[in-house]
Amino acid sequence: MTSSASFDTLESIQADIAELIERLPTLKHRQYIQQALLTIVRLADSELDRLDWKILSASLADMERGFKLFHNYRHVRKVTIFGSARLSPETPEYQMAVDFARYVSQLGFMVMTGGGGGIMQAGHEGAGRENSFGLNIQLPFEQQANPIIEGDPKLIHFKYFFTRKLFLLKESDAVALFPGGFGTQDEAFECMTLSQTGKFGPVPVVLIDHPGGDYWRSWSEYIDKQLVQKGLVSPEDPSLYTVTDDLVVACNAITRFYQVYHSSRYVGDRLVIRLNTDLSDAEVEKLNADFSDILVKGRIEKSQALPQEGQDEAFDLPRLVLYFNQRDLGRLYQMIAEINNMGKPSSEERGHPERK
Repeated sequence: MTSSASFDTLESIQADIAELIERLPTLKHRQYIQQALLTIVRLADSELDRLDWKILSASLADMERGFKLFHNYRHVRKVTIFGSARLSPETPEYQMAVDFARYVSQLGFMVMTGGGGGIMQAGHEGAGRENSFGLNIQLPFEQQANPIIEGDPKLIHFKYFFTRKLFLLKESDAVALFPGGFGTQDEAFECMTLSQTGKFGPVPVVLIDHPGGDYWRSWSEYIDKQLVQKGLVSPEDPSLYTVTDDLVVACNAITRFYQVYHSSRYVGDRLVIRLNTDLSDAEVEKLNADFSDILVKGRIEKSQALPQEGQDEAFDLPRLVLYFNQRDLGRLYQMIAEINNMGKPSSEERGHPERK
């Protein structure tokens, strides 16, 4: 087929897709559906290998399962737990994970973790089957789902680590990491990388040792000595996470993060921070005085929902709007901590941190 004929065929298919979209029922996200279909069509007209198509097809199937499952739980806050699959129930780390999952589920959060054994099973044991999601990975070893989550409709078997990790982070409102091997270290550093670059969060990230344990404390010392002191990361980047061997501190780090701060998103080049309760003018002035260094221009200003947020489910919440430099994420986390020290949410809001 000549390039001209190929172009004509592609244009014809694109027109057919546009017509198909027009025939579908009213769709809120018509633009993105059409873009996705057109991407597939463009790829079909290229010289991709069979393996490439297998990866694309399996990735889409993974994401379909994840999107369908989590849609019904989109208003419930969730905590993702990472940690070793090899720690037995007799270890103090396992029991710490059981207790942590129990506490956060009592606070109203659901628990997401892998579907296997070790810390993953501990998370499901503590939260209970009804409050648990299992995101398992298909491996030649360590792939059997643990007995607590096995057979539950909230258990998904993913083919790829990257699609599994996408949902473990995308759907989470907090991350708790317990000791583990290469996989846990990978997950820890990816959380930090994505937080540091603004691709994930802001959410609280808690690194939990058993009482007297030094796994994460030693990790944190390495970060300070080899990364912070050598100028390889910002001095404020350790503000992205909390290291503790105390479950009260761990749980407070999570619930306090949402005491006044609710969530955030970008509208154009402005960062919109949604709040559970409004701040006073004096409090906003203090934020401007303390955090002017993270602004590209202008000031931090109070606002209601912007016109572009018409379909936002948090439309009624008060907001702060700023031109954030998208670089100093550690400082942004520090500002969120200051915001949470300022406002005084109602008793109902304090009692239900899980409401999104």
